[in-house]
Amino acid sequence: MTRVLGVIGGSGLYAFPGLRGAAVHQIETPFGQPSAAVVAGRLGEVRLLFLPRHGAGHRIPPHAVNYRANVCALKLLGAQQILGISAVGSLEAELRPGDIVLPDQYVDLTKRRAATFFDGGVVAHVAFGAPVSAALASAGAAAAAAAGARVHGRGTYVCIEGPQFSSRAESLLYRSWGADVIGMTALPEAKLAREAELPYATLALVTDYDCWHASEPEVSTAAVVDVLKANTELAYRVVAEIASRLPDPATSPESHALRHAFVNDRLEPSDAERRLLGWLIDKYTNPSGLKDS
Repeated sequence: MTRVLGVIGGSGLYAFPGLRGAAVHQIETPFGQPSAAVVAGRLGEVRLLFLPRHGAGHRIPPHAVNYRANVCALKLLGAQQILGISAVGSLEAELRPGDIVLPDQYVDLTKRRAATFFDGGVVAHVAFGAPVSAALASAGAAAAAAAGARVHGRGTYVCIEGPQFSSRAESLLYRSWGADVIGMTALPEAKLAREAELPYATLALVTDYDCWHASEPEVSTAAVVDVLKANTELAYRVVAEIASRLPDPATSPESHALRHAFVNDRLEPSDAERRLLGWLIDKYTNPSGLKDS
């Protein structure tokens, strides 16, 4: 069976060149339109679905991204796993601009974003103690090393609301917590991927030292863009390497994240709830409303 990888491109990554048989999919989801059309094509033996998080030309700021529609669109088009590519600031001296980090934990400091598909009626609580697919992140770290990057295979990503960068006091506070990188987009993306039963990992591209580092320039958009331009080709190489070593999603526990997440033993969604959530919950219900075993 062909494995299908969804790739959500962050700042600086608005297209994915070199896909064989590329086709553009305009899709409407129950949660509205995703950030842009999804481009599907073959990358080696993998079917790749590419979606630019900020839209073509970076039209959508991080706090206004329709994360639910993005994850839903990829799921509806057949994605089995998602790799989210994000520009991040470093909170540690050893994480240098140009490095790649595969975080294994997140701290969610977002404020105004829809962070769940389950807003009422059908209630689900997915486990999120290990928020990253270990298999996909491991493949990502190996791929980044093979592509020639300096790689860090773990770390804590603190996700702020933005679109402003953090204050120095905030940056120092996050360092005191033990956070390693700071960004604006991994959440609620990772949470929604878990609810959608899609193994997820973040490929974090370090662009700056935020504003805590006394001997480094304070983070600026211009500096971030300069590093991203230099790292664009590296990011493409890393994704190509991941495609050649993509893990089997069927062996990932994240692929069954909803199995024990529902509060009620009997799922009896209304017609409206089925229209909104059928793509997620239909396999856990039967005509009598009983939850599948």
